Amino acid sequence: MAIKRSNQKGSALIFALILVFVLSVMGASMMFLSQSETWSSMNYRMMTQARYGAESGLSVAADYIVNSYTAPTGTALNNFNTTVSPVTYNGQPVVLSSISGQSNYPTGSVVTAFQSALTTPGSVTAGNNTVNYNATATLISMGTVISYGNPITVQMWQITGDGTINGVRNSKEEVTAVMERQVTPATIYAAFATASGCSSLAFSGGGATNSYDSSTLTVNSAGVATVPTTFSTYDGNVGSNGNLAENGAQTTIYGTLSTPDTGVGNCSGGNVTAWTDNGNATVTGGLVKLPQIVNFPSPIIPPPGTINESVGSAVTLAPGPYGDISLSGQGTLTLTPGIYNINSISESGANTSVVIAPDPTSNLYGPVIINVTGNNQATPIDLTGNGFQNPTLNPADLQINYAGTGTVKVAGSSTAAMVIYAPNANVTLTGGSDFFGAIVGQTVTDAGGTAIHYDRNLSKNSYIVSDFMLDSFSWAKF
Repeated sequence: MAIKRSNQKGSALIFALILVFVLSVMGASMMFLSQSETWSSMNYRMMTQARYGAESGLSVAADYIVNSYTAPTGTALNNFNTTVSPVTYNGQPVVLSSISGQSNYPTGSVVTAFQSALTTPGSVTAGNNTVNYNATATLISMGTVISYGNPITVQMWQITGDGTINGVRNSKEEVTAVMERQVTPATIYAAFATASGCSSLAFSGGGATNSYDSSTLTVNSAGVATVPTTFSTYDGNVGSNGNLAENGAQTTIYGTLSTPDTGVGNCSGGNVTAWTDNGNATVTGGLVKLPQIVNFPSPIIPPPGTINESVGSAVTLAPGPYGDISLSGQGTLTLTPGIYNINSISESGANTSVVIAPDPTSNLYGPVIINVTGNNQATPIDLTGNGFQNPTLNPADLQINYAGTGTVKVAGSSTAAMVIYAPNANVTLTGGSDFFGAIVGQTVTDAGGTAIHYDRNLSKNSYIVSDFMLDSFSWAKF
Protein backbone atom coordinates (compact mmCIF):
# COMPACT_ATOMS: atom_id res chain seq x y z
CA MET A 1 0.00 0.00 0.00
CA ALA A 2 1.42 3.42 -0.93
CA ILE A 3 2.29 5.88 1.96
CA LYS A 4 0.74 9.35 1.67
CA ARG A 5 3.28 12.12 2.45
CA SER A 6 2.23 15.61 3.69
CA ASN A 7 3.06 18.52 1.47
CA GLN A 8 5.83 20.62 3.22
CA LYS A 9 6.62 22.86 0.35
CA GLY A 10 7.25 26.52 1.47
CA SER A 11 8.00 25.76 5.17
CA ALA A 12 11.60 26.89 4.78
CA LEU A 13 10.35 30.26 3.58
CA ILE A 14 8.14 30.61 6.64
CA PHE A 15 11.03 29.83 8.97
CA ALA A 16 13.23 32.25 7.06
CA LEU A 17 10.64 34.98 7.39
CA ILE A 18 10.28 34.30 11.12
CA LEU A 19 14.04 34.44 11.54
CA VAL A 20 14.26 37.67 9.55
CA PHE A 21 11.50 39.13 11.71
CA VAL A 22 13.28 38.11 14.92
CA LEU A 23 16.56 39.54 13.64
CA SER A 24 14.78 42.72 12.59
CA VAL A 25 13.26 43.10 16.07
CA MET A 26 16.65 42.45 17.65
CA GLY A 27 18.30 44.96 15.32
CA ALA A 28 15.65 47.56 16.03
CA SER A 29 16.07 46.95 19.76
CA MET A 30 19.83 47.33 19.47
CA MET A 31 19.38 50.55 17.51
CA PHE A 32 16.91 51.88 20.09
CA LEU A 33 19.22 50.87 22.95
CA SER A 34 22.17 52.47 21.20
CA GLN A 35 20.20 55.65 20.63
CA SER A 36 19.07 55.67 24.28
CA GLU A 37 22.67 55.25 25.44
CA THR A 38 23.73 58.05 23.12
CA TRP A 39 21.03 60.36 24.45
CA SER A 40 21.82 59.34 28.03
CA SER A 41 25.51 60.06 27.54
CA MET A 42 24.74 63.40 25.93
CA ASN A 43 22.35 64.33 28.77
CA TYR A 44 24.97 63.37 31.34
CA ARG A 45 27.60 65.37 29.47
CA MET A 46 25.33 68.43 29.26
CA MET A 47 24.36 68.05 32.92
CA THR A 48 28.03 67.88 33.92
CA GLN A 49 28.93 70.86 31.75
CA ALA A 50 26.02 72.87 33.17
CA ARG A 51 27.14 72.01 36.69
CA TYR A 52 30.68 73.12 35.90
CA GLY A 53 29.17 76.37 34.61
CA ALA A 54 27.21 76.81 37.84
CA GLU A 55 30.37 76.18 39.85
CA SER A 56 32.15 78.78 37.73
CA GLY A 57 29.50 81.36 38.59
CA LEU A 58 29.74 80.48 42.28
CA SER A 59 33.54 80.69 42.14
CA VAL A 60 33.54 84.10 40.45
CA ALA A 61 31.04 85.45 42.99
CA ALA A 62 33.10 84.08 45.89
CA ASP A 63 36.27 85.55 44.40
CA TYR A 64 34.65 88.97 44.19
CA ILE A 65 33.52 88.91 47.83
CA VAL A 66 36.89 87.67 49.09
CA ASN A 67 39.19 89.88 47.02
CA SER A 68 37.25 92.92 45.80
CA TYR A 69 34.35 93.52 48.17
CA THR A 70 34.74 95.69 51.28
CA ALA A 71 32.35 94.94 54.12
CA PRO A 72 30.55 97.95 55.62
CA THR A 73 31.89 99.45 58.82
CA GLY A 74 30.98 102.24 61.21
CA THR A 75 27.84 104.20 60.42
CA ALA A 76 27.36 102.29 57.13
CA LEU A 77 26.19 99.36 59.24
CA ASN A 78 23.11 101.38 60.15
CA ASN A 79 21.68 100.68 56.67
CA PHE A 80 21.31 97.00 57.53
CA ASN A 81 18.99 95.12 59.87
CA THR A 82 21.36 92.55 61.35
CA THR A 83 18.87 91.21 63.91
CA VAL A 84 17.28 88.89 61.33
CA SER A 85 18.55 86.20 58.98
CA PRO A 86 18.97 86.86 56.14
CA VAL A 87 20.08 90.41 56.82
CA THR A 88 17.68 92.96 55.36
CA TYR A 89 17.86 96.38 53.73
CA ASN A 90 14.62 98.35 53.29
CA GLY A 91 12.73 95.34 54.63
CA GLN A 92 14.06 92.92 51.98
CA PRO A 93 16.95 90.42 52.10
CA VAL A 94 20.34 91.86 51.16
CA VAL A 95 21.16 90.35 47.77
CA LEU A 96 23.85 90.80 45.13
CA SER A 97 22.86 89.33 41.77
CA SER A 98 24.39 89.20 38.31
CA ILE A 99 20.87 89.49 36.89
CA SER A 100 19.85 93.10 36.40
CA GLY A 101 17.14 94.33 38.75
CA GLN A 102 17.45 91.50 41.28
CA SER A 103 20.04 93.04 43.63
CA ASN A 104 19.13 94.71 46.91
CA TYR A 105 22.15 96.46 48.44
CA PRO A 106 22.49 100.03 49.79
CA THR A 107 25.61 100.88 47.75
CA GLY A 108 25.10 101.06 43.99
CA SER A 109 28.79 100.77 43.17
CA VAL A 110 28.92 97.38 44.91
CA VAL A 111 25.98 96.14 42.84
CA THR A 112 27.65 97.34 39.63
CA ALA A 113 31.01 95.79 40.54
CA PHE A 114 29.40 92.43 41.36
CA GLN A 115 27.48 92.36 38.07
CA SER A 116 30.61 93.34 36.15
CA ALA A 117 32.60 90.53 37.75
CA LEU A 118 29.91 87.97 36.84
CA THR A 119 29.10 89.12 33.32
CA THR A 120 32.61 89.46 31.91
CA PRO A 121 32.32 86.99 30.32
CA GLY A 122 29.45 85.23 32.14
CA SER A 123 30.02 82.04 30.18
CA VAL A 124 32.50 79.22 29.67
CA THR A 125 33.16 77.04 26.63
CA ALA A 126 32.75 73.30 27.09
CA GLY A 127 33.48 71.36 23.89
CA ASN A 128 30.99 72.50 21.28
CA ASN A 129 28.69 74.01 23.92
CA THR A 130 28.62 77.41 25.57
CA VAL A 131 27.64 77.29 29.23
CA ASN A 132 26.08 80.52 30.54
CA TYR A 133 26.20 81.24 34.27
CA ASN A 134 24.70 83.62 36.79
CA ALA A 135 25.16 83.94 40.53
CA THR A 136 23.31 85.40 43.49
CA ALA A 137 24.81 86.13 46.92
CA THR A 138 22.48 86.52 49.89
CA LEU A 139 23.80 88.00 53.15
CA ILE A 140 22.76 85.51 55.85
CA SER A 141 24.29 87.23 58.88
CA MET A 142 26.56 90.15 59.79
CA GLY A 143 28.10 91.49 62.97
CA THR A 144 31.15 93.25 64.39
CA VAL A 145 33.80 91.75 66.67
CA ILE A 146 36.94 93.25 68.20
CA SER A 147 40.16 91.59 67.08
CA TYR A 148 43.24 92.91 68.90
CA GLY A 149 41.69 96.32 69.31
CA ASN A 150 40.40 96.61 65.74
CA PRO A 151 36.70 96.27 64.85
CA ILE A 152 36.11 93.72 62.08
CA THR A 153 32.84 93.15 60.25
CA VAL A 154 32.09 89.43 60.04
CA GLN A 155 29.67 88.19 57.37
CA MET A 156 28.11 84.94 56.19
CA TRP A 157 26.97 84.71 52.55
CA GLN A 158 24.94 82.07 50.76
CA ILE A 159 26.01 81.97 47.12
CA THR A 160 23.99 80.25 44.41
CA GLY A 161 25.39 79.70 40.92
CA ASP A 162 23.27 78.71 37.90
CA GLY A 163 24.70 77.07 34.77
CA THR A 164 22.61 76.77 31.59
CA ILE A 165 23.18 75.19 28.14
CA ASN A 166 20.72 76.19 25.43
CA GLY A 167 19.63 73.44 23.06
CA VAL A 168 16.67 71.29 22.04
CA ARG A 169 15.90 71.20 25.72
CA ASN A 170 17.68 73.57 28.07
CA SER A 171 20.02 71.97 30.59
CA LYS A 172 20.20 73.83 33.90
CA GLU A 173 22.18 73.10 37.09
CA GLU A 174 22.24 75.01 40.38
CA VAL A 175 25.07 74.93 42.91
CA THR A 176 24.80 76.47 46.39
CA ALA A 177 27.44 77.03 49.07
CA VAL A 178 27.74 79.00 52.29
CA MET A 179 30.79 81.25 52.64
CA GLU A 180 31.72 82.52 56.09
CA ARG A 181 34.51 83.68 58.37
CA GLN A 182 35.03 81.73 61.56
CA VAL A 183 35.31 83.64 64.84
CA THR A 184 37.32 82.13 67.69
CA PRO A 185 38.60 83.58 70.98
CA ALA A 186 41.85 85.46 70.40
CA THR A 187 43.28 85.40 73.89
CA ILE A 188 43.21 81.93 75.44
CA TYR A 189 46.81 81.80 76.70
CA ALA A 190 48.54 83.70 79.46
CA ALA A 191 51.53 83.78 77.12
CA PHE A 192 52.14 82.44 73.63
CA ALA A 193 55.39 82.51 71.64
CA THR A 194 55.10 82.25 67.86
CA ALA A 195 58.77 81.29 67.29
CA SER A 196 59.49 77.62 66.65
CA GLY A 197 62.94 77.27 68.24
CA CYS A 198 64.38 76.52 71.66
CA SER A 199 63.43 78.81 74.58
CA SER A 200 60.91 80.69 72.48
CA LEU A 201 58.96 80.74 75.73
CA ALA A 202 61.17 81.10 78.81
CA PHE A 203 60.36 81.40 82.54
CA SER A 204 62.90 81.63 85.35
CA GLY A 205 63.52 83.20 88.75
CA GLY A 206 60.18 82.13 90.17
CA GLY A 207 58.08 83.31 87.24
CA ALA A 208 54.62 81.82 87.18
CA THR A 209 51.23 81.82 85.49
CA ASN A 210 47.78 81.40 87.02
CA SER A 211 44.36 82.96 86.42
CA TYR A 212 41.54 85.14 87.69
CA ASP A 213 38.30 86.61 86.32
CA SER A 214 38.14 90.40 86.11
CA SER A 215 34.34 90.32 85.76
CA THR A 216 34.01 89.02 89.33
CA LEU A 217 36.23 91.61 91.03
CA THR A 218 34.81 94.12 93.47
CA VAL A 219 34.73 97.56 91.82
CA ASN A 220 34.05 100.82 93.67
CA SER A 221 31.95 103.73 92.41
CA ALA A 222 34.98 105.23 90.66
CA GLY A 223 35.52 102.06 88.62
CA VAL A 224 38.62 100.97 90.55
CA ALA A 225 38.88 97.24 91.21
CA THR A 226 40.11 95.59 94.36
CA VAL A 227 43.35 93.72 93.73
CA PRO A 228 42.77 89.99 94.32
CA THR A 229 44.79 88.40 97.10
CA THR A 230 44.50 84.86 95.73
CA PHE A 231 44.48 83.43 92.23
CA SER A 232 43.19 80.23 90.66
CA THR A 233 45.80 77.54 90.19
CA TYR A 234 44.45 76.63 86.75
CA ASP A 235 43.90 78.20 83.30
CA GLY A 236 47.29 79.90 83.38
CA ASN A 237 47.87 78.09 80.10
CA VAL A 238 50.87 78.89 77.91
CA GLY A 239 51.70 77.94 74.35
CA SER A 240 54.52 78.02 71.85
CA ASN A 241 55.28 76.96 68.31
CA GLY A 242 58.56 75.81 69.77
CA ASN A 243 60.02 75.05 73.19
CA LEU A 244 59.22 76.13 76.76
CA ALA A 245 62.32 76.49 78.94
CA GLU A 246 61.72 76.66 82.70
CA ASN A 247 64.39 77.24 85.32
CA GLY A 248 64.02 77.17 89.10
CA ALA A 249 61.95 75.22 91.60
CA GLN A 250 59.63 78.17 92.23
CA THR A 251 58.87 78.56 88.53
CA THR A 252 55.41 77.13 87.93
CA ILE A 253 52.93 77.11 85.06
CA TYR A 254 49.54 76.61 86.67
CA GLY A 255 47.97 75.32 83.50
CA THR A 256 48.90 73.48 80.32
CA LEU A 257 51.68 73.85 77.76
CA SER A 258 50.47 73.65 74.14
CA THR A 259 53.03 73.08 71.38
CA PRO A 260 53.33 71.09 68.15
CA ASP A 261 56.64 69.67 69.41
CA THR A 262 57.02 66.60 71.59
CA GLY A 263 59.41 65.31 74.19
CA VAL A 264 60.91 66.59 77.42
CA GLY A 265 64.59 67.38 77.85
CA ASN A 266 67.45 69.28 76.32
CA CYS A 267 66.58 71.36 73.29
CA SER A 268 68.81 71.97 70.27
CA GLY A 269 68.44 73.28 66.78
CA GLY A 270 68.20 69.77 65.38
CA ASN A 271 65.99 68.46 68.18
CA VAL A 272 63.43 70.97 69.44
CA THR A 273 61.67 69.42 72.41
CA ALA A 274 58.38 70.61 73.83
CA TRP A 275 59.64 71.33 77.35
CA THR A 276 63.01 71.82 78.98
CA ASP A 277 63.03 71.75 82.80
CA ASN A 278 66.04 72.91 84.78
CA GLY A 279 65.64 72.94 88.56
CA ASN A 280 62.36 71.09 89.14
CA ALA A 281 60.06 73.66 87.53
CA THR A 282 56.46 72.59 86.96
CA VAL A 283 53.69 72.56 84.34
CA THR A 284 50.74 71.44 86.43
CA GLY A 285 48.31 70.78 83.57
CA GLY A 286 50.72 68.76 81.44
CA LEU A 287 51.51 69.03 77.74
CA VAL A 288 48.97 69.46 74.95
CA LYS A 289 50.08 68.37 71.47
CA LEU A 290 49.05 70.91 68.84
CA PRO A 291 48.32 69.39 65.40
CA GLN A 292 50.25 72.18 63.69
CA ILE A 293 51.86 75.54 64.38
CA VAL A 294 49.53 78.40 65.32
CA ASN A 295 49.62 81.42 63.02
CA PHE A 296 48.81 84.76 64.62
CA PRO A 297 48.16 87.45 61.97
CA SER A 298 50.08 90.69 62.20
CA PRO A 299 47.88 93.49 63.54
CA ILE A 300 46.89 96.30 61.20
CA ILE A 301 48.67 99.42 62.46
CA PRO A 302 47.52 102.83 61.17
CA PRO A 303 50.22 105.46 60.46
CA PRO A 304 51.51 107.32 63.53
CA GLY A 305 51.52 111.06 64.03
CA THR A 306 54.53 113.30 63.46
CA ILE A 307 54.60 115.29 66.72
CA ASN A 308 56.75 113.81 69.49
CA GLU A 309 55.76 114.12 73.16
CA SER A 310 58.30 114.47 76.02
CA VAL A 311 56.59 113.89 79.36
CA GLY A 312 58.46 115.07 82.48
CA SER A 313 55.49 115.81 84.72
CA ALA A 314 51.80 114.94 84.85
CA VAL A 315 50.42 115.04 81.29
CA THR A 316 47.12 113.82 79.81
CA LEU A 317 46.94 113.01 76.11
CA ALA A 318 43.69 112.67 74.22
CA PRO A 319 43.26 109.81 71.73
CA GLY A 320 44.86 110.52 68.37
CA PRO A 321 48.10 110.19 66.36
CA TYR A 322 51.48 110.87 67.97
CA GLY A 323 55.12 110.29 67.14
CA ASP A 324 57.58 109.14 69.79
CA ILE A 325 56.31 109.44 73.38
CA SER A 326 59.05 109.49 76.03
CA LEU A 327 58.69 109.74 79.83
CA SER A 328 61.45 110.87 82.18
CA GLY A 329 61.92 112.39 85.65
CA GLN A 330 58.54 112.52 87.37
CA GLY A 331 56.67 111.95 84.15
CA THR A 332 53.18 110.48 84.48
CA LEU A 333 51.25 109.99 81.27
CA THR A 334 47.48 109.65 81.56
CA LEU A 335 45.50 108.14 78.68
CA THR A 336 41.72 108.23 78.32
CA PRO A 337 39.55 105.74 76.35
CA GLY A 338 40.18 105.73 72.62
CA ILE A 339 42.76 104.80 69.99
CA TYR A 340 46.34 106.11 70.05
CA ASN A 341 48.38 105.60 66.87
CA ILE A 342 51.99 106.25 67.88
CA ASN A 343 55.49 105.49 66.69
CA SER A 344 56.99 104.48 70.06
CA ILE A 345 56.63 104.83 73.81
CA SER A 346 59.37 104.65 76.44
CA GLU A 347 59.96 105.25 80.15
CA SER A 348 63.23 106.31 81.71
CA GLY A 349 63.50 106.28 85.50
CA ALA A 350 61.74 104.58 88.40
CA ASN A 351 59.27 107.44 88.88
CA THR A 352 57.71 107.37 85.43
CA SER A 353 54.47 105.58 84.64
CA VAL A 354 51.59 105.32 82.19
CA VAL A 355 48.09 105.46 83.71
CA ILE A 356 44.69 104.94 82.14
CA ALA A 357 41.78 107.08 83.35
CA PRO A 358 38.02 107.35 82.75
CA ASP A 359 36.55 109.28 79.86
CA PRO A 360 36.45 112.95 80.91
CA THR A 361 32.83 113.33 79.78
CA SER A 362 31.16 110.09 80.84
CA ASN A 363 33.57 109.41 83.71
CA LEU A 364 33.57 105.76 82.65
CA TYR A 365 36.54 103.56 81.91
CA GLY A 366 36.82 102.08 78.42
CA PRO A 367 39.36 100.46 76.10
CA VAL A 368 42.62 102.35 75.59
CA ILE A 369 44.14 100.95 72.40
CA ILE A 370 47.76 101.81 71.57
CA ASN A 371 48.88 100.94 68.04
CA VAL A 372 52.66 101.16 67.74
CA THR A 373 54.48 101.50 64.40
CA GLY A 374 58.08 101.49 65.67
CA ASN A 375 59.85 103.15 62.74
CA ASN A 376 63.61 103.45 63.40
CA GLN A 377 63.18 102.13 66.93
CA ALA A 378 64.98 99.00 68.18
CA THR A 379 62.79 99.04 71.31
CA PRO A 380 59.55 100.75 70.30
CA ILE A 381 57.80 99.76 73.55
CA ASP A 382 59.78 100.22 76.78
CA LEU A 383 57.59 100.41 79.88
CA THR A 384 60.21 99.52 82.47
CA GLY A 385 60.11 102.60 84.69
CA ASN A 386 57.22 102.32 87.08
CA GLY A 387 55.38 100.44 84.35
CA PHE A 388 51.77 101.13 83.68
CA GLN A 389 48.70 101.39 85.86
CA ASN A 390 45.26 100.07 84.97
CA PRO A 391 43.08 100.44 88.08
CA THR A 392 40.20 98.45 86.55
CA LEU A 393 42.38 95.30 86.43
CA ASN A 394 40.52 94.51 83.22
CA PRO A 395 43.26 93.89 80.63
CA ALA A 396 40.82 94.59 77.79
CA ASP A 397 40.89 98.24 78.91
CA LEU A 398 44.56 98.58 77.87
CA GLN A 399 45.74 96.95 74.65
CA ILE A 400 49.06 97.41 72.89
CA ASN A 401 49.38 96.20 69.29
CA TYR A 402 52.70 96.08 67.43
CA ALA A 403 53.43 94.39 64.10
CA GLY A 404 57.20 94.96 63.93
CA THR A 405 60.21 92.88 64.91
CA GLY A 406 61.72 95.12 67.59
CA THR A 407 61.91 94.49 71.31
CA VAL A 408 59.07 95.02 73.79
CA LYS A 409 60.01 95.55 77.46
CA VAL A 410 57.40 95.68 80.19
CA ALA A 411 57.67 95.89 83.98
CA GLY A 412 55.00 94.40 86.20
CA SER A 413 53.26 96.18 89.07
CA SER A 414 50.29 95.74 91.40
CA THR A 415 47.85 97.13 88.79
CA ALA A 416 49.64 96.27 85.55
CA ALA A 417 46.70 94.93 83.54
CA MET A 418 46.90 94.84 79.75
CA VAL A 419 47.04 92.75 76.60
CA ILE A 420 50.22 92.82 74.51
CA TYR A 421 49.84 91.59 70.95
CA ALA A 422 53.20 91.64 69.17
CA PRO A 423 53.46 88.32 67.27
CA ASN A 424 56.72 89.29 65.51
CA ALA A 425 58.53 90.89 68.45
CA ASN A 426 60.64 89.71 71.37
CA VAL A 427 58.74 90.46 74.60
CA THR A 428 60.56 90.65 77.93
CA LEU A 429 58.95 90.95 81.37
CA THR A 430 60.92 92.53 84.20
CA GLY A 431 60.29 93.79 87.72
CA GLY A 432 59.40 90.54 89.47
CA SER A 433 55.89 91.73 90.30
CA ASP A 434 52.46 91.13 88.75
CA PHE A 435 51.17 91.23 85.21
CA PHE A 436 47.40 90.89 84.72
CA GLY A 437 46.35 89.85 81.23
CA ALA A 438 47.96 88.07 78.30
CA ILE A 439 50.95 88.31 75.96
CA VAL A 440 51.55 87.15 72.38
CA GLY A 441 55.08 87.63 71.07
CA GLN A 442 57.56 85.94 68.80
CA THR A 443 59.44 85.12 71.98
CA VAL A 444 58.23 85.73 75.52
CA THR A 445 60.82 85.85 78.30
CA ASP A 446 59.97 86.15 82.00
CA ALA A 447 63.40 86.25 83.62
CA GLY A 448 62.60 88.38 86.64
CA GLY A 449 60.07 86.27 88.47
CA THR A 450 56.98 88.12 87.22
CA ALA A 451 53.67 86.36 87.83
CA ILE A 452 51.36 86.46 84.81
CA HIS A 453 47.73 86.36 85.94
CA TYR A 454 45.62 85.37 82.95
CA ASP A 455 42.17 86.99 82.90
CA ARG A 456 39.62 84.33 81.94
CA ASN A 457 37.24 87.11 80.92
CA LEU A 458 39.51 87.88 77.92
CA SER A 459 38.17 84.87 76.04
CA LYS A 460 34.79 86.63 75.89
CA ASN A 461 35.75 89.99 74.38
CA SER A 462 38.59 89.54 71.88
CA TYR A 463 38.53 87.33 68.82
CA ILE A 464 40.47 86.00 65.85
CA VAL A 465 38.62 86.18 62.53
CA SER A 466 39.60 83.63 59.89
CA ASP A 467 39.67 84.12 56.13
CA PHE A 468 36.52 83.28 54.19
CA MET A 469 35.85 79.58 53.65
CA LEU A 470 33.23 77.69 51.64
CA ASP A 471 31.11 75.02 53.30
CA SER A 472 27.63 73.41 53.14
CA PHE A 473 28.03 72.66 49.42
CA SER A 474 24.95 71.30 47.54
CA TRP A 475 23.61 71.11 43.97
CA ALA A 476 20.39 70.41 42.06
CA LYS A 477 19.28 69.98 38.43
CA PHE A 478 16.25 71.32 36.61
